[in-house]
Amino acid sequence: MINYVDLMIASFIALISTFLLTFVIRKLAFTFNFVDKPNHRKIHKEPVPRIGGLGIFIGAAIGLLYLLPEHIHLTGIGLGALVIVLTGMLDDRFDIRPIIKLTGQLIAASFLISSGLIIERVTLPLFGMIDLGAFSVLITILWVVGITNAINLIDGLDGLATGVSTIALLSMFVMALIDLQIFAAYLCIVLIGANLGFLYHNFFPAKIYMGDTGSNFLGYMIAVISMLGLFKNIALFSFVIPVIVLAIPIFDTLFAIVRRASNKQKITMADNKHIHYQLLSAGFSHRLTVIIIYGFSSIFGILAIVFSEASFLVSAIVTVFAIFLIHILAELAGVVLGGKRPVVDSVLRILHIKNRKKEKSKMEE
Repeated sequence: MINYVDLMIASFIALISTFLLTFVIRKLAFTFNFVDKPNHRKIHKEPVPRIGGLGIFIGAAIGLLYLLPEHIHLTGIGLGALVIVLTGMLDDRFDIRPIIKLTGQLIAASFLISSGLIIERVTLPLFGMIDLGAFSVLITILWVVGITNAINLIDGLDGLATGVSTIALLSMFVMALIDLQIFAAYLCIVLIGANLGFLYHNFFPAKIYMGDTGSNFLGYMIAVISMLGLFKNIALFSFVIPVIVLAIPIFDTLFAIVRRASNKQKITMADNKHIHYQLLSAGFSHRLTVIIIYGFSSIFGILAIVFSEASFLVSAIVTVFAIFLIHILAELAGVVLGGKRPVVDSVLRILHIKNRKKEKSKMEE
C-alpha cells in the first residue's frame, strides 16, 4: 500500500535538504577548486562551481532515509550510486580521461548486476516477450552506461539537465504508481524533491552547476528506476516506454554520435552542436531554449504514460507522433536531410523567430 503523505514528506525533506546543502557546497567548491572555467565552447563567462550534484545525492539520500525502504536491490543500487558520485567528483575536480569515467560507470553497473538487477526480457510489437538470455548482462551494461552518459551530454545550459531529468522522473513516478511499483516510486519522489531544491540555484543564471557528479548520478538513477519499473511492464510496446520517456537525452546522444562519426571526429569529442545549442543559434534566448526543451520533455513524458496504458491503436498513434517530434529534434541536430530543416524553419516562421546565423551572413554580404 502506497502512503501518499509519506511520499510528499520525503520529497519535501529531500527538497529542503538539497536547497540548504547547496549553499554550503557552493562555498566548498570554490575552496577546493571544483570550478567550471569558461572556454570557447561554453556559454558562461565567469568561473562557476560545478559540484552541485553532491547536494542532489545527499538530499535524495536523506529523503530516502525517512521512507526506510526495504528492497532486494537496495544495497547494489546504493553502492553503484556511491561509485558514480565519486567518479563524477573526480571528473569535476581533475577532468579525468573518458576511459576512467567509463570504468567507474562499469563498476557501478557491476554492483547492479551482482545484486540481480538485470534487464532479463523485453516486450516488442509483433514478437511479443523476448527473453534476452545470455545477452541480459550486456544489455544491462549498455543501458546503464548509455543513459548515464545521455543525461551528462544534455547538461549544457543552466537548469537543462535538472529540469529534463525531473520531468522524466515525474513520468516514471506516475507509471510506478499505476503499476504499484512502490520502491521505484520512492526513488522517483526523493530525486524529484532533490532536483527541485537544486533547481533554485541552477536555473538561469546558474549560481552552481550539477557537474558530472550530478548528471552521472541522475543518469544512473534514471537507468536504475527504468529497470525496476518500465522494463517490468508487460504491455505490447514495453521496450518503447523508457525510450519515449528519455527521448531528449537518448536521441541527442545518438545524433551526436552520428554527427561526429560523419565528420570523422572522435565520438567522445565535445562540440557545440547539441540540440540546445542549435536552439540558441536559431534565435531563442538561454531561458526560452531551456523552457522549449522542458516542453518537448513534458510531451514525451505524457506520451509515455498514455503509451503504457493504451490500446494497440492508441499506441500506434502515439508512436507516429513521437517519431514526428524526434524528426524535429533530428533537424535541429542537423543529422537528416543533408542539414536542411524544413519543419523547424516552418515553425520558426510561424513564430516569427529569425535565425541569427542567417541574419549575420546576410549582413556580411
